[in-house]
Amino acid sequence: MKFYGRTKEIDILRKIRNNSKGSAQFTVVTGRRRIGKTELIREAFGDSPYLYFFVARRTEKELCESFRNEIETKLGEFIPGEQVKFKDIFKWVLRTACTRPLTLVIDEFQDLRRCDPAIYSEMQREWDEYHNRAKINLIVCGSVNTMMNRIFRDDKEPLYGRETAFLKIAPFPTETLKEILADHTSAAVPDDLLALYALTGGIAKYVALLMDHGAITRDQMIEDMVSEGSLFIEEGKAGLIEEFGKDYGTYFSILSAIACGRTTRKDIENAVGVGDLGGFLQRLEKDYEIIVRRQPLFGKPMAKNLRYRILDNFYLFWFRFIAKYSAAVELGAFGQLREIIRRDWNVFSGFALERYFHAKFAGTGCYTRLGGWWDRRGENEIDLIAENELDRTATFYEVKRNPESISLPALEAKRDAFLRATGEYAGWSLASQGLSLADM
Repeated sequence: MKFYGRTKEIDILRKIRNNSKGSAQFTVVTGRRRIGKTELIREAFGDSPYLYFFVARRTEKELCESFRNEIETKLGEFIPGEQVKFKDIFKWVLRTACTRPLTLVIDEFQDLRRCDPAIYSEMQREWDEYHNRAKINLIVCGSVNTMMNRIFRDDKEPLYGRETAFLKIAPFPTETLKEILADHTSAAVPDDLLALYALTGGIAKYVALLMDHGAITRDQMIEDMVSEGSLFIEEGKAGLIEEFGKDYGTYFSILSAIACGRTTRKDIENAVGVGDLGGFLQRLEKDYEIIVRRQPLFGKPMAKNLRYRILDNFYLFWFRFIAKYSAAVELGAFGQLREIIRRDWNVFSGFALERYFHAKFAGTGCYTRLGGWWDRRGENEIDLIAENELDRTATFYEVKRNPESISLPALEAKRDAFLRATGEYAGWSLASQGLSLADM
């Protein structure tokens, strides 16, 4: 699959590179695994030579040998001596950048700690000594979210406060997914686009795998993802076990409960069978950034009707079907599992459709607030409210796969309940509207 989107990110990275000719730049690029960080770097800096250090899980001596080879290949310069310590390679790059501009990319930066826990302290020392003189464009990339946050956001860490920019790469927006699918088929129907969004969450690697395999319809995508030898079967574990460590079993149980519709803390604790999961839920939200607490629009942060949601669409799919039906996976009953997914597709994709429109509206930049609303009893719920404070307008949306299932009178009754409960939007121009597959 060709490279898509990321024009804003490319512009930012190229501007930073230009700024580095006058003063040293230290940019952190982070994002979940498979999001496309490395491809973004290649696209942004592919117009001129740059040093690329990939931190494989090898000894420090082996890494330094590969880094020396990269320098000799790209710059045509031989580094004398063995240089078996990363600090020596890094110091050489900074000293060289004092005489000419250089771009250095260090990929999987968090894994340097495996070589030597003191590496970041050594980097800090060299950076502090040379950065005022060096014309260096230093880019460090990392996939393990908690580690990258700890390295740069924890004031006890040596590299705290050293970065000059922090760029977090997001999944493809809905418009990019539409463009990708349209480039691969002219016969796509809205449910195919919804499947691409619901199953991949816009993660670049997952989208590319499906397109490269010719999986362009909903059924083809399900077939490709849920089959013998599919990367997607083990992907949930591969992406999260390292993040969670020894407590991964509890975290997996929590995420499975949320994916299966237990979205309140009480329901999650009942499903997992643990009386107090507050610490786990907080870490999933704050440290790992995998779930989010949702509150009704204009609701109080500590209200009892908070709901938890998995942010990543792929993880939502994986825990809803792959993890839940792990016994079928172990038996190799992939045909049966695909039938289960098709059986439950309308309900699963109905929730994904709400997320799709929220993401689509957010990407327009036309609204000052987006959210949903529900009352404490669960009697009234509004899927999406889009507000523009500048012109004092708000539109209330009911989202259904089938437009014939949308009742505007029922939506307006819920809107009236919202107005009574919150007291908001007095004197505003209000509208009610339905959204369905046809509006994607």
